[in-house]
Amino acid sequence: MKTPAELFSLKGKVAVVIGGTGVLCGEIAGGLAGAGAAIALVGRDAGKAQRRLDDIAKGGGKAAFFPCDTTSKADLQKLLADVLVKFGRVDILVNGAGVNSPTPFFEITGEEFDKIVTVNLKGLMLACQVFGRHLVEQKSGSIINVGSASGLAPLSRVFTYSAAKAAIHNLSKNLAREWATSGVRVNILVPGFFPAEQNRKVLNPERVAQIMGKTPMKRFGEAHELVGAALLLASECGSFITGAEIVVDGGFNAMTI
Repeated sequence: MKTPAELFSLKGKVAVVIGGTGVLCGEIAGGLAGAGAAIALVGRDAGKAQRRLDDIAKGGGKAAFFPCDTTSKADLQKLLADVLVKFGRVDILVNGAGVNSPTPFFEITGEEFDKIVTVNLKGLMLACQVFGRHLVEQKSGSIINVGSASGLAPLSRVFTYSAAKAAIHNLSKNLAREWATSGVRVNILVPGFFPAEQNRKVLNPERVAQIMGKTPMKRFGEAHELVGAALLLASECGSFITGAEIVVDGGFNAMTI
């Protein structure tokens, strides 16, 4: 029987982390690297990427930055090819690119709607197509799609984002069912409220008070608190978990009255 350390180990694995230049997925990338995975850090900001690469290198990990427009299937296909050249394989995909907006419903424009849906949903779907095909043909792999508390129940003020995230939850479960016998697991990592670049614009004092009133732990999450759940879903320790929503939210989803 393997030890817990062996079950959680990602030694010899390669993880592609889309959105890895951001706060939350960057922390996840660091955690996967700490467990032994080589990291393909995917994003658009080379400066932010370099800071994360430096952090991973300081911890003894291996990582490289791959710029990519994840809303383009051609770019994603090139990304897969480049990662295979660099690292030789792909085992884990973390899909965490996202944008948000607090626009009141009657003021949402078609342009804004298209942007949010394209980045959050279309980009994730395309990445699942490109990397999912590779993993299915490989007959092994784990896909972690980053969902949201707003994918479980609608949240006020983020109408388009909530709709896109709800679709991500549905799509992920559908793929989990399709690929279950192909050795590919698909799960949803569901953060609660973690202050990050894409949601700081909606966190005014009134909004913070509402969130704390619905969060039993009475605080925001810290980025490192997502790492344990990501390791579970990425590693052999989660080998019988697919189609699951792993919620990390300080009790927000359990709150009623």
